[in-house]
Amino acid sequence: MTTTHHGGAWLTQEAYDRLKAELDHLSGAGRHEIVEKIEAARQEGDLKENGGYHAAKEEQGKIEARIRQLQELLRNAQVGEKPADDGVVEPGMLVVAKIAGDEERFLLGSREIAGDAELDVFSEKSPLGAAIIGHKQGEKLSYVAPNGKEIKVEIISATPYTG
Repeated sequence: MTTTHHGGAWLTQEAYDRLKAELDHLSGAGRHEIVEKIEAARQEGDLKENGGYHAAKEEQGKIEARIRQLQELLRNAQVGEKPADDGVVEPGMLVVAKIAGDEERFLLGSREIAGDAELDVFSEKSPLGAAIIGHKQGEKLSYVAPNGKEIKVEIISATPYTG
């Protein structure tokens, strides 16, 4: 299933499917498991001094927050194929750029695309992302950072992220 909504994070179909599976688990079996933990801890007695109960309630809060985050992300996601390998910077590209003189390698898009990869991720809506989107390998440009400083950027390469 491919859905497209404007304004949301760009995701590959694989990332969308992985996040949808996580959401399905958390809102089904995950919720059921935490309710059982809370009930088991409640059976232990005095709730004021029951560490297991408080830990389970905290875990429940984290699960519910992640469910809301995933629902919002998936509802607004732009799902599509990996970008073309044409050297043009766009969401889903692994970019190597010289930024203020330092070479950096990062993914342009959503942290969710990268999954567990040890990779810096910049949103296409970030100041850097907005400045480089649409530019090609070899181009030099500059943008104004939130602190007001002008930062020079040279695009060294842009290739589709294969994750």
